[in-house]
Amino acid sequence: MEIRHLRYFLAVAGTGHITRAAEVLGIQQPPLSQQIKALEQELGATLFRRHPKGVDLTDAGHELQAEAVRLLAEFDAMRGRMQAFARGERGRVNVGFTSSAAAHAFTPEVLRTCRRKHPDIRLNVSENNAAEITEMVVDGRLHCGFLRVPVARPEGLVFDTLLQEESLLAIPLDHRLAREPERPVKLKELDGERLVLVRRPGAPGLYANLLAQCARQKVQVELAAEVERMMTNVNLVAAGVGLSIVPASVKGAHAQAVVYRAFEQPHMLSAPLTLVARDETHEGPAGTFVALARRLAQRRAARKD
Repeated sequence: MEIRHLRYFLAVAGTGHITRAAEVLGIQQPPLSQQIKALEQELGATLFRRHPKGVDLTDAGHELQAEAVRLLAEFDAMRGRMQAFARGERGRVNVGFTSSAAAHAFTPEVLRTCRRKHPDIRLNVSENNAAEITEMVVDGRLHCGFLRVPVARPEGLVFDTLLQEESLLAIPLDHRLAREPERPVKLKELDGERLVLVRRPGAPGLYANLLAQCARQKVQVELAAEVERMMTNVNLVAAGVGLSIVPASVKGAHAQAVVYRAFEQPHMLSAPLTLVARDETHEGPAGTFVALARRLAQRRAARKD
């Protein structure tokens, strides 16, 4: 039995006449009669009583009619849902964020806009470090992710730099460098300081860039601690463990215990916001979300320019 057989049956039941049903269906009467007889044989029940003016439903026919109406309604609804999925209008999207990417105002903007414009797309959001997000996109547990600097670039993934922002020096409130918060700090002023940085396997980008700049300018720093999350990083700065470098969007965290200062040459330590997705993520709800994120980032960048 196929879906079309149920449609044939309902057309005959609705018109009470095989010839008129054939006209409605756009097929010939003999093949329709054969299909109805084949359906009766398959079910082992007589569905219609034939008479000179047409056909009437038997008790079995009435039973099948109720079932067929329900099944076809479910089938049509399923087909509609799948068509909406293919158009990228409904479905599930798993999105990952690093803590520092989530702190950027852009990320909640993307989520809010997607929910407003595409209410039938379900967003499942999780927080991980950059390495975990990349691995989860590779194996399909995430459709896409937002991070700062990629820790690896596996084949089959695309990395889009959506936005750039400056990095700031996060300083414990009672530290000497916290005394002139409005003055840009020179990198050489970090000489001899203890640094708290995000753990190398999780997000080495800002970490590696800062150390490279220190080495280039012969600035000696000591590693006080390595952590997995940016917010843990700021927590340790607030506790006085050391200084750290953070994206500007993190500014304000622990405002009563941490002072944030810009660098004299902010372009040297810029913090990107990067979108990672599979190369084929261009259709379905994941494609809709990724395209929306790229479009909103372009608009935000254009406003700044």
